Amino acid sequence: MSIIHKYLTGEIFNYLFFILAVVISIYVAVDFFEKIDNFMEAGLPLSRLLVFLVFKIPFIIAQIMPVCILLAVIVVFGLMNKNNELIALKSSGVSIHYLLKPVLVIGLILTVLLFFISEVMSPITMGKANEIWLKEVKKESAVISKEKDIWIKGNRLITHITYYNPAEKAVFGISINAFDEDFRLVRKIDAKKGLFKDGQWFLYEIIEQNLNRENDQYRIKLHEEKVEKLYFLPEDLKRIIKKSEEMSFNELFNYIKKVEAEGYEATIYRVDLYAKIAFPFVCLIMCSIGAGIAFKRKVRKGLPVNIACGIGIAFLYWIFYSFCVSLGYGEMLPPLIAAWSANLIFACFGIIILLNAD
Repeated sequence: MSIIHKYLTGEIFNYLFFILAVVISIYVAVDFFEKIDNFMEAGLPLSRLLVFLVFKIPFIIAQIMPVCILLAVIVVFGLMNKNNELIALKSSGVSIHYLLKPVLVIGLILTVLLFFISEVMSPITMGKANEIWLKEVKKESAVISKEKDIWIKGNRLITHITYYNPAEKAVFGISINAFDEDFRLVRKIDAKKGLFKDGQWFLYEIIEQNLNRENDQYRIKLHEEKVEKLYFLPEDLKRIIKKSEEMSFNELFNYIKKVEAEGYEATIYRVDLYAKIAFPFVCLIMCSIGAGIAFKRKVRKGLPVNIACGIGIAFLYWIFYSFCVSLGYGEMLPPLIAAWSANLIFACFGIIILLNAD
């Protein structure tokens, strides 16, 4: 590695770590003051809140890494431009393409690192953070969610849901078991599907069994549709189901196969599966865009403008990425296209500004 490449690599990583530390500190501080009341009301010590925040750090890093590397590249080349270092290098015959090599290598390294964090660290730590929040803070220890199965324990009620689709607010394979004071099954409802509409749960294709206490026999009734008063809302189910960020790529892939093998729709999870591969490449894209912005500006006092442009581009990317993913969730775009559209468009933008760089 040449001296120039070593210098650029060291400077970019220095500013990357500094920006990461600042942003993580701000994020954790805001989250601390938002959550401290909840932890105090639950009677938990301050140490549990600190553990909760530490478990969230890998997920935070995975979310903010792209914008941090974008800003680091802009700052490094912006300062070099301000100090006339770029002019001196160009006068010595050093081309822009030569300066880009370490930037693109760093982008590839961070892409692999981001995939590792999202694949290995984040699923474990976010699972533990959510467990602290649900069981210790919200006291929802009666709810168990493993893969696609959800068990909910209520007042002498045990409900099992095979699969929940948050986009449709629909439950599939729902079974409700009601018990008396002696823990004897007095009512059982099995429904193929349930939809939450107008503030109520509508169950479809129902088999209802009620215990006749006189002869201890169950009377069976069949219903095509029936409104049933359940003690949970879609928001409750969405909060307790195992989320995509809590699963590794292999876990999510196997989960999708199980869900689809049983005939349920898994479009949302398939979009998240492709996004697990697509999103880490944003580090490489942001490196190229950051270098293109820095090279494009000739004004020596243009660093604040460059930083503002970088933040604006990162904001636009996040909006467009979220929009495309939402279209994928709604089945308006195929999952693969929904996950990769933002990357392809912004990669083209990065190539264009690099080709037109000074």
